[in-house]
Amino acid sequence: MAKSLFQKVWDAHTVRKLANGQTQLLIGTHLIHEVTSPQAFGMLRDLGLKVAYPHRTFATVDHIIPTNELVEPYADPLAQAMMDEIRKNCAEFGITFFDRASGKQGVVHIVGPEQGITQPGTTIACGDSHTSTHGAFGAIAFGIGTSQVRDVLATQTMALGALKVRRIEVNGKLRPGVYAKDVILHIIRLTGVNGGTGYAYEYAGTTFENFTMEERMTVCNMSIEGGARVGYVNPDETTFAYLKGRPYSPKGAEWDAAVERWKSFASDEGATYDDVMIIDAADIAPTVTWGINPGQGISIVENIPSPETAKTDDEKAGIIEALEYMKLPAGAPIKGTKINVAFLGSCTNGRLSDFREVAKYVKGRKVAPGVKAIAVPGSQIVALQCEKEGIDKVLAEAGFEWRAAGCSMCLAMNPDKLVGDQLCASSSNRNFKGRQGSITGRTVLMSPVMVAAAAVTGEVSDAREVFEVGELVEA
Repeated sequence: MAKSLFQKVWDAHTVRKLANGQTQLLIGTHLIHEVTSPQAFGMLRDLGLKVAYPHRTFATVDHIIPTNELVEPYADPLAQAMMDEIRKNCAEFGITFFDRASGKQGVVHIVGPEQGITQPGTTIACGDSHTSTHGAFGAIAFGIGTSQVRDVLATQTMALGALKVRRIEVNGKLRPGVYAKDVILHIIRLTGVNGGTGYAYEYAGTTFENFTMEERMTVCNMSIEGGARVGYVNPDETTFAYLKGRPYSPKGAEWDAAVERWKSFASDEGATYDDVMIIDAADIAPTVTWGINPGQGISIVENIPSPETAKTDDEKAGIIEALEYMKLPAGAPIKGTKINVAFLGSCTNGRLSDFREVAKYVKGRKVAPGVKAIAVPGSQIVALQCEKEGIDKVLAEAGFEWRAAGCSMCLAMNPDKLVGDQLCASSSNRNFKGRQGSITGRTVLMSPVMVAAAAVTGEVSDAREVFEVGELVEA
């Protein structure tokens, strides 16, 4: 019987069915960071347990680590304590740790792929909601809580309920100035933030077939923002080319065998799905959020919604709440909204291709007066590559602060925070109330090039106009 990749990977990793209806699932790869792992290791010690398969767990530091401070001890004692704790835990339990001194440290969802740890046909878990990123490689990857981190450390398995599968096809060529970030913001706008609850998303169609791995990762990263537990793309030659030669990828004859195995996990022709969505790539425009969840998005040429346009009472209440928090006028254009901060980075858009694209357009330009702009590479390797290509200098000359690798202002568990009700044009993945470190701070999500356009104009802008990108087509 024809099966989807989700079904194949799930079946291959099923240990047994549990009495409560869940499945005990083998976790092929476990990723950990400094924030959600200390309590899990503490539970292991309390129970007198060891890590069952330490070679299947990889650690890095990203959430709380300062991006403007390299010398320890850090000014924040909590950040230093978490650094000390993860070093101790990895050393005690024999876990590979990508510390700053390794030259391989960075955001966990960027480090895994660039090291070749993320591979097709496996299950991947991490104590972070954006673990769905790794599904870009044809893996089933999901975020877990601290007690589940403990379970995976102790048993290399966890209990999970089965998911339905929705196939989301995007077909055609994206218009100039439209990026992978716009694709996922458009999808979430259509489905809503709860539309994917109980689902795994299979992204398919000619648009995804032509995407690079980094573009696929951007879309899979934000699957969780649409309510889906998992998002994935079937592995293909693009996947294999990306993985070949990476430190943890198979070598020699093992490589050829691995590729054949990986191919076998791709969804079969004629596989059945619980739901199918089909989207024309030409219908997607540069998209920005205006509210307080990633589903509250519009194209750059649209106006901010008015409560009167709501179809339900709940939607109306949501619009009113968002407008009050964001301090935006109903019915006004989103274009022209003044910004205070521009943030380039995060596990969504902190990769080499993101910085290359921005550098291409900001070269010779300047960040607008009064705007604080920071660029934070997703890993030390991304930073090194950018510095080799002179991208850091281009951004610095334009007025961006070039920082060290970390999560930075995406979630502001570190010193990179909004102040008061500052409005930030952000390439990250969440625009919740207080997400960027201030209980009144405001976030507008957009692609990196749109962030760059906002930075140099001082307001939410259409990058196609600012940078004269391709032919302008009204959405």
